[in-house]
Amino acid sequence: MAGVRKPSEANKTFTGRKGYGHMVLDYYVDRLREIRQQRLEKLSAIKSLEEACAYREQVRQVIKQTFSPFPEKTPLNPQITGVVKTGSYLIEKVIFESRPGCLVTANLYLPRNIKEPVPGVIGCCGHSEQGKAEPRYQQFCQRLVQAGFAVLIYDPWHQGERNQYLSLPADEPTRTGLCFGHNMMAKQLELLGEFFGSWRAWDGIRALDYLVSRPEVDSSRLGLTGNSGGGTMTTWLWPLEERFTMAAPSCFVTTFLANLENELPQDGEQYPPGVIGAGLEMGDFFIARAPDPVLLLGQKYDYFDRRGLQETFEEVQRFYHIFGASEKVKLFLGHHPHGYYPENQEAMVSFFCQQAGLPEPGRVRVTVRQPEKLRATTQGQVGLSGSRPISELIRERAEKIASARPVLSDRQLVETLTNLLHLPERNLAPHYRNLRPDKISGRPVFRYAIETERNIRAILYKAAVHPERVIPLDVEEKIYLHLPHTGSAEEMNGVIWHRFLKSLRPLYLLDVRGLGESMPDSDLDFFHPYGVDYMCHGFGLMLGESYLGRRVFDVLRTLDLLGHLGAKEIHLSGRGQGALLALFAATVYPGLKKVTLINGPLDCLSWCQAPVVRWPSANFVRNLLVYLDLPDCFRFLKEKLTIIEPWDVSLKPLTGKRLSLRIRANNIDSIRLQERCGKKQKARKDLVA
Repeated sequence: MAGVRKPSEANKTFTGRKGYGHMVLDYYVDRLREIRQQRLEKLSAIKSLEEACAYREQVRQVIKQTFSPFPEKTPLNPQITGVVKTGSYLIEKVIFESRPGCLVTANLYLPRNIKEPVPGVIGCCGHSEQGKAEPRYQQFCQRLVQAGFAVLIYDPWHQGERNQYLSLPADEPTRTGLCFGHNMMAKQLELLGEFFGSWRAWDGIRALDYLVSRPEVDSSRLGLTGNSGGGTMTTWLWPLEERFTMAAPSCFVTTFLANLENELPQDGEQYPPGVIGAGLEMGDFFIARAPDPVLLLGQKYDYFDRRGLQETFEEVQRFYHIFGASEKVKLFLGHHPHGYYPENQEAMVSFFCQQAGLPEPGRVRVTVRQPEKLRATTQGQVGLSGSRPISELIRERAEKIASARPVLSDRQLVETLTNLLHLPERNLAPHYRNLRPDKISGRPVFRYAIETERNIRAILYKAAVHPERVIPLDVEEKIYLHLPHTGSAEEMNGVIWHRFLKSLRPLYLLDVRGLGESMPDSDLDFFHPYGVDYMCHGFGLMLGESYLGRRVFDVLRTLDLLGHLGAKEIHLSGRGQGALLALFAATVYPGLKKVTLINGPLDCLSWCQAPVVRWPSANFVRNLLVYLDLPDCFRFLKEKLTIIEPWDVSLKPLTGKRLSLRIRANNIDSIRLQERCGKKQKARKDLVA
């Protein structure tokens, strides 16, 4: 049984895992189930058309706020760089600018011999590296054009001809993996208060602008479809862009709760901030357009849970029934795994023909072409044609924000950071449990579970000097509390113990939620950019909260408890991710005697200035750089603070000239800073002098 040790294992070294690996996941599942129940009760109470319209308007406002603000529309500057001719249709190779200097590659499928404007469709690509040239995406475009539609399918960011990281080494995962790239962009944009899903949606809106600019297209009949990640964009764009008159998302629609329960991480654009906290579910993105026609497509063996798809369909259909339009929402379930298979394509084309007043198509022939035959650029990548990469746009935006950001007073800094972290109110000291003692590398340690909120337990360790005495949590007047990078056991097994922690007595270490004992159960490495820790961060965003903020809250509740039990002088330290927690906790928690940050970052601006940042997504605070940066907290703590061996964007030590440049850039020359953690410490102020 997980968490229960066999007698024969009693003397083995403790690795830090005690069966809490599902704690954070279960915490979020419980919360989403409560929100789901409240929402279902609200929907079931809607009986009249007036009530339905009022709810629809509330949903629309939440969605609009989530995806705002969009930039101003600028000239598309479209180019047609080539044409593929067939017997019944043409494929134009198109390039347009969704933002100034930002090129989007697309294919426009046009029926031959158009005599009057035909209905149009925007095709959204799923997560295929080939983008618009993915065989099944070519197929659905060909089925549509042969049924009489004009179809524009465009490459998303970092797909097809829009690789955003061409300057990186060929084996760099962010360059070669589109999901890694999307998640990199997403976490950097979070610091600026922006949502990568909005950037993705903006490309779709500008693609529609180009489509309706064509005289061949009837702007009163406009469809929208896509599979997987394209199903995502179909779902997001449908309520955002009222010019669309019909939609058919494929292999994405389920429920947010089902994705969480099934431990299914998604891309950064698939976590719209605040929507769950506002009470919405995925079905609300279709309710927002009631009673306009929509077809929900899925697959029987998809990893997007078909139960969630069925639930969404039924609740949307009930809502449409109030409008007298229950027949305008349809469901089609294929018998395949994930993918836009021919049956789903044919169901989509048939549905769109019905809505657009076109005759039902017969069987059509589809031909898959090689990607180079569909390229709109001469060299196969917009980056080689002068397009500006998203990392450059993010860097410019971040530097502009930083240069214009006002200086906060001490009171404003504490209040602003509290709000950014979405820290709950704290009242009485939390309850704690005495857990079984154990050994880490032969050292006796005592364990306590601090109940910080609901079913969350932060695990507190105490390095035992007199192991026979301690089971109750008797706290000394002067103590040291350390926050590890990934877990207390690893910290006590590593070199940091010998360099820094070993001499501190009495020493306490804390595993906050999702680290150490409650690190998520997963076969993936903890730092994998698509892991469970990343997923929990995403659901925190959708709840309108901060996952990092909840970890800081665990620290604050622990400090409350230690103070309540008698600690009068607390020295707080943290390493790596723990350094960020220690910095933020110390900024909002008055009375700490000393704060030491080991291997922490010197700023978050640098995280937006580099194309690739290795720090996990859970360390990125939405909107942080709009209001403050880490050096503001350094200056607030003043002489309390010591920084030791800071890390760069790649989780590697900043030393020498690079360190000097970051110190001067952040105006933190007065901060006590050491390049090494250990006996050969050297004061940074001496080095600068």
